[in-house]
Amino acid sequence: MSSTVKIGNCSGFYGDRISAMREMLEGGDLDYLTGDYLAELTMLILGRDVLKDASTGYAKTFVRQMADCMALAKEKGVKIVADAGGLNTPALADKLKEISVEQDLGLSIAYVEGDDLRARAEELGWQGALTANAYLGAFGIAEALNAGADIVVTGRVTDASVVIGPAIAHFGWGREDFDQLAGAVVAGHIIECGTQACGGNFAGFKDLMADGKFDQPLGFPIAEIEADGSFVITKHEGTGGAVTVDTVTAQLVYEIQGEQYLNPDVTTHFSTIQLEQEGADRVRVFGVQGSPPPITTKVCLNFFGGFRNDAELLITGLDQDEKVALLRKQIEAALEAKAADGAELPNLEWTFNRSDVADPDTQEAGTSVLRVHAESMNQEAVGRSFSNIVIELALASLPGFTASSSPPSPGRTYGYYQPAYLPQADVPHVVVLADGVRIDIAPPSNTVEKAEGRPVDLPAAGGAGETVSTPLGRLAYARSGDKGGDANIGVWIPAGTPNREAAVAWLIDLLTPERIKELLPETADLGVETYPLPNLGGLNILVRGILGQGVAANARLDPQAKALGEWLRSRRADIPVQFLKGEFLA
Repeated sequence: MSSTVKIGNCSGFYGDRISAMREMLEGGDLDYLTGDYLAELTMLILGRDVLKDASTGYAKTFVRQMADCMALAKEKGVKIVADAGGLNTPALADKLKEISVEQDLGLSIAYVEGDDLRARAEELGWQGALTANAYLGAFGIAEALNAGADIVVTGRVTDASVVIGPAIAHFGWGREDFDQLAGAVVAGHIIECGTQACGGNFAGFKDLMADGKFDQPLGFPIAEIEADGSFVITKHEGTGGAVTVDTVTAQLVYEIQGEQYLNPDVTTHFSTIQLEQEGADRVRVFGVQGSPPPITTKVCLNFFGGFRNDAELLITGLDQDEKVALLRKQIEAALEAKAADGAELPNLEWTFNRSDVADPDTQEAGTSVLRVHAESMNQEAVGRSFSNIVIELALASLPGFTASSSPPSPGRTYGYYQPAYLPQADVPHVVVLADGVRIDIAPPSNTVEKAEGRPVDLPAAGGAGETVSTPLGRLAYARSGDKGGDANIGVWIPAGTPNREAAVAWLIDLLTPERIKELLPETADLGVETYPLPNLGGLNILVRGILGQGVAANARLDPQAKALGEWLRSRRADIPVQFLKGEFLA
């Protein structure tokens, strides 16, 4: 057994760069190559696929990648682990076996099942669920690898499990090796989003761009994990992007919900994570501590939500508020007239993004966008009877009437997400080996009813001294995203900031829930929670309910809250001069 296992990633989502698997296999040495293809929205998309064709339900792009790269993986001695099975893992395994036979490779292909609970949905009180998938842990993957599998595919496991499983198999960790398991959870959390760990979607992109790091496609991340659970994040030499303390921090401070990060195999304490730049494109992560996992595991439920439609109209020039008022009056009156004749009235949501400037020197600069979003359980209510109303106003409404949307269209379906929880003991966790042998994976025996976060020692904020009013992003970086109906924002002080330790204390002291509601007025009536992580230079912000019933159901301009952090960075604050670099003091 080698002292280090090298685990790479080649997919951060269903639709990621198709060539990444080959790039990772050809780019350097690996022991395992993993891919994360599933998200809450992906499960809904796959659920719709199954309704059309019951033989589908898995990530088809993964099959294309494996047809291209299975022989190469065998040649390189790299084992593949991916959660691409979605809602039909057995069918995916069969497809891979066909490829292995056609290419005369003789590879052993295993899969993990038990996560799909659709058959028990009614029994469990989830009437009407389109998908119902429990998050499984990593010990099934490890069992398959220990039994000789060259390729392991799963349905809904935790994102980190595809990394934890190979580490368990390599080092022989057991259920009680909580610190080692926690380290692997952090490694998996960092690399599961693919190139984001290597400079993708990174607030410090300007520095990377200036250094030519975007001159070629970004490399995908690799975790070099050691027996004690510590590891180094890196990437193949010669690829684009960069691996720095900040690109790694960006992955750590968002998509969490507190100091404790829950996984079916371990509770990981993010306040214990330590980072160190070990060299060019090498960041060492160490000191991670874990404790027993929760007795329950999360279940991802998706339901049919109804039908929806949208219309976008361009509002140009003077009197824009009055023009919007006229349009609203006309559209709502026309719908009410239809309702009086027996038609169903859809629910409307209006959004007016006022983006025009005074005395515009281009037409676009003088234009704003009005969006009306319609929803109903009745497809006809949001179909052409809705969109036709908008088009029929083309010569009968405001001056300069312009619709930016497509011609009248029928309503389209949408779904919504809902989380649930079940005792791990009530969720099957089964490995199916290449010869059909089935192995049941026992749930963890050492669990806790409620995993508690550990106390965090907060740094004392000192005197601010002279301040200057400037956007918060001139000091802090951020990354944001969705967690069901909630939004997550990680905010931190980047490495190399003057008086960084004091700046971290200042940032944590500044960003209270009350101040965040002032900076982001859309959160004023929502629950806002903050979780300081001074060891990572910042904090995590959780905004409850801003995304309604999840990405597929909400009508926000940014339905996954991917740009929420950038909005926060654009807001002004009185920042101490001692923390700012010279170019931001002018």
